[in-house]
Amino acid sequence: MNNIVAGLVAGFVATVVLSLMMVAKGMMGVMPELDVIAMLSAMMGVSALIGWLGHFMIGTLAWGGGFALLYALIPGNTALVKGIVFGIAAWLGMMMMVMPMAGAGLFGMAFGMMAPIMTLVLHIVFGAVLGTVFHMLAAPKAAFH
Repeated sequence: MNNIVAGLVAGFVATVVLSLMMVAKGMMGVMPELDVIAMLSAMMGVSALIGWLGHFMIGTLAWGGGFALLYALIPGNTALVKGIVFGIAAWLGMMMMVMPMAGAGLFGMAFGMMAPIMTLVLHIVFGAVLGTVFHMLAAPKAAFH
């Protein structure tokens, strides 16, 4: 499979996993104020549905496609490690750019210390899924004899 397509598919799958974790967090009542979709929707001035679409486009196109394009440059010996490193880099970008733009402060500290920790865990899981799925799709398959 083409590496860009593999990256896009991996980005989509990782975004699905991340989204399920976000929804579960909300259903459990854990940090309801940290609602990334509501924040994204408010920043764009659109409905939550469009916020979800934007969330999936970022995860699939920007992060999935970016991972495929930058794969050889990302530190790590395995796709899993590269995915985690990439997920942490994406988290840093979100914490230093998106959170302040959304009014949550640097590293989302307006929501307290749990915000950066929780979002870091979510991004590590995102990266692990991204790297694993990318490897499954992009790695050369052994020839069958």
